Amino acid sequence: MKNAFAIVTLSAVLSGCAVVPWHAPAEAPAAPPAAPVIPAAPAPSPTEDTPAMQAVAAAAAVQANEALPSVDLTADLFYKLTKAELDFKRGQWQSAYVTMMVLAQQTRDPRLAQRSAEMALAAKQGGEAMAAIRLWRELAPESDEAAQYFLGFAVLGDDLSEAEQAFTQRLKKSPPAARGLAMFQMQQFLLRAKDKAAAFALMERVLAPYTGQLETHLVLAQGAFANNEALRAAAEARRALSIKPDSELALLTMAQVTPDPEIVKKLVTDFLAKYPQAREVRAAYARMLVEQKQYDKARNEFETLLKGQPDNPATLYALGIMAMQATDINAAEGYFQHFVEVLEKEGGEDRDPTKALLILAQIAEEKGDLAAAQGWLDRVDNNDARMMLTVRLKRAHLAARMGDLEGARKQLAQIKTDDPAEQAQIIQTDAQLLRDGGQPLEAYKVLEDGVLRYPNSPDLLYDFALAAEKMGKVELMETSLRKVMEMSPDNHHAYNALGYSLAERNQRLDEAYALIDKAMQMAPGDPFIMDSLGWVNYRMGKLKEAETLLRRAYALRSDPEIAVHLGEVLWAQGDKAGAQGLWREARAKDPHNDVLKSTLARLNTSL
Repeated sequence: MKNAFAIVTLSAVLSGCAVVPWHAPAEAPAAPPAAPVIPAAPAPSPTEDTPAMQAVAAAAAVQANEALPSVDLTADLFYKLTKAELDFKRGQWQSAYVTMMVLAQQTRDPRLAQRSAEMALAAKQGGEAMAAIRLWRELAPESDEAAQYFLGFAVLGDDLSEAEQAFTQRLKKSPPAARGLAMFQMQQFLLRAKDKAAAFALMERVLAPYTGQLETHLVLAQGAFANNEALRAAAEARRALSIKPDSELALLTMAQVTPDPEIVKKLVTDFLAKYPQAREVRAAYARMLVEQKQYDKARNEFETLLKGQPDNPATLYALGIMAMQATDINAAEGYFQHFVEVLEKEGGEDRDPTKALLILAQIAEEKGDLAAAQGWLDRVDNNDARMMLTVRLKRAHLAARMGDLEGARKQLAQIKTDDPAEQAQIIQTDAQLLRDGGQPLEAYKVLEDGVLRYPNSPDLLYDFALAAEKMGKVELMETSLRKVMEMSPDNHHAYNALGYSLAERNQRLDEAYALIDKAMQMAPGDPFIMDSLGWVNYRMGKLKEAETLLRRAYALRSDPEIAVHLGEVLWAQGDKAGAQGLWREARAKDPHNDVLKSTLARLNTSL
């Protein structure tokens, strides 16, 4: 089992710290786009609105918290700054970089050193960037941003001595309340070091004066774990817990570095028994239960979390997904509605309700409330082009369900995109509308034309294969599915579709079994593949194996077609009452199900 507790991140640390976060660059930092940066100075004499003049106006608003030198913006300085920026835009980074470096040294303005570093980074010149960053740090020794860039480069290099000095100095200067966060920041930097052993040794030396502090041992545990020293990692995590037995972060670290899931489970449940209000630990435990497919227990844990924080978006979303998994549609709808209300109330750019709105639209459609489904779609933000394609496809689908097939197809025709994958998706949706509208031949023609236009789309070819089978073109279906397998070897749907088709026609059953079994290995929890495997077992005369598989599939997904298959297996075993009960369930969910109709006709029975 994948360790569900590999979750001790800087964000988790920051949530409990009342200090300003200070992040390490993920790699050599990329130069952000910027207007020309110049020293603070009186406005120049020219009055026209040029890029250089705009830069002068912007200078008054930059980095007011830094101690900046007082430098007169002479005509010569103004000219050199403007020319450097123009040279840089023309691709002449060397001359622009040299000019900015010289001016930074002359004026002692750290912003010019920063701009030099940005130019070098944009040109992917690591040595020059580091020289500029060193100057920037010299001119602005209190700047966290300069220190961030410096440490990012120092750690990525082969010599960690400069980084060690900087880390040591930073911890000494940090007040006790902020020192723990500084330790975690150091850890984040050192995770990027090329030599993991050297990075861990550095960490040990720098942290040696602070062995009585909780964070010291958490950081050492993480470092040892990254360095593949499991015993040392566990020892450090235990030391952290001994310092602060109720520390959620210490417990989560201990869980992360413990490989045995049963020991982890006991650690967590014992901790929660002592400290039932430990939200982070409970949330991690709930995620572990989900990973172990213990959904009912996981749902109980999430519901406990929700009682403590009824408006927690993450918990509401998790419960919504779990309710969908359990086909508890009403509960899912309630959780997602509450989720959307919370996000709309709180606002913020990182609060995006789009996925929940799409799920709510799906739920409303399943309930037959197509107007409500349209209403949820109308609330999706129009600025996300990728999501808007999904929304427009869904709107067309709803229009067709409302009886306006022609209008729905016109909506699809109005969608303009140059992306072949999106074009293929539009064609697939068009064919689905025709198929659902009782026009299988037209759907086949649309997909046939689509495959000619986009022959490299495995999804489009897969849909075409299924349409070909509906038209009785079995050989074309098989040829197309085998081509999908060649194009996309991990496409379990293609293996399952071909295997199921063979089983349904009661042909080449050994091959059918092999195909479906391969699909099952790729997607072991898929109830529809499990249904196919049960069905091929039935065709092979293995009734008990078939019943076991189909019951498992139906428990995972109470789909009408699975119910029909399981009913036929029970019928073959003499359990006619059980079979008819399942078929009634299937009819209640889908009164027009073709598989149910054909099964009842073939078995010469009725409900």
